[in-house]
Amino acid sequence: MHVVIIGLTRRDMEPEQKRLFEYENIKGEPEETRHKALTAYLFGVSEEVNRHRVVKDAPLPISKRPKMELGVKMVDNGHYTFLPEQKIEFLASEPQAKSLFYKYIGGKEYINAKLRWCLGFENVSPHILRNLPKVLERIRLVKEFRQNSKKSATRKLSQTPTDFECGTIPKSQFLVIPNVSSERRKYIPIGWMYPPTIPNQKLRVLLDATLSDFAILTSTMHMAWMRAITGRMKSDYMYSVGVVYNTFPWPTISPKQEAKISDLAQAILDARDQFPESTLADLYDPDLMPPPLRRAHTALDKAVDRLYRPKAFESERQRVEHLFMLYEKMVAPIEAAAKAKPKRARKAKKLN
Repeated sequence: MHVVIIGLTRRDMEPEQKRLFEYENIKGEPEETRHKALTAYLFGVSEEVNRHRVVKDAPLPISKRPKMELGVKMVDNGHYTFLPEQKIEFLASEPQAKSLFYKYIGGKEYINAKLRWCLGFENVSPHILRNLPKVLERIRLVKEFRQNSKKSATRKLSQTPTDFECGTIPKSQFLVIPNVSSERRKYIPIGWMYPPTIPNQKLRVLLDATLSDFAILTSTMHMAWMRAITGRMKSDYMYSVGVVYNTFPWPTISPKQEAKISDLAQAILDARDQFPESTLADLYDPDLMPPPLRRAHTALDKAVDRLYRPKAFESERQRVEHLFMLYEKMVAPIEAAAKAKPKRARKAKKLN
């Protein structure tokens, strides 16, 4: 059970100072801080910042960053996807279909080093499919499933049953962020995957990502922003492209700084490689995280913090307050320009 106790008052009776109690340990004593203004996210802001502002879903990044995509959505009722043992059984009766199988990974599989497979039909000749009766049966079942859907878009997709509904099939290495991750982790486990693996809709995908992209996204700064504003499944984090990635205030980075954080990001990957038998779930368990990996993340966190300001951040709340101030500065002129833009005059209806 999660409980938040909020003191409410009338605007004309608002106290000059707002008291905020934060528990590092829910069984311990709280730390009290006092603020002139609090946001809806329960952290303090200066008078220059609009405390009533709510971070809104953005269709594109507000910083000059590459667009983040969603993985593939099958809409197949399970007919195109296979567990490893199901794949073996299928190929035992139709071995000619082997070339149609691709690794099919979602957030759960990525974090826990599990494996699923899917049928993929991109650039496959109809002549080949015609000679695979068991594959044809799967295609027929998917077509029927889509035809019976309540969604018009899915019914339309039944006309091309070998197509996936939406999403990205990467052609080169790509960075992935799991959609759902345990709240116990300080860092969402993120990293690279490679074709011909197909990511499903439970992974967020950044194509052609660099080490510096990985450095910022895996940093405590980005994790603090994510924890403050993202949605939750139960209490687990749900990483949103529109709300988290697209709204995140990216720092200005010089070539020298980019080289440094890239080296520190590589150190994280190297630390992971020291434990090849451990899954990301193992490595990022807060009680099991290996010291080399923890040290590598700490070093990167300090470097990324300094991209935002010279003075060290003393808490996650300070990081979020700073990011919220940057977000305010970035979106305020965008909103002002949108309001100032003249609306198109409606065409007058012709009277008969």
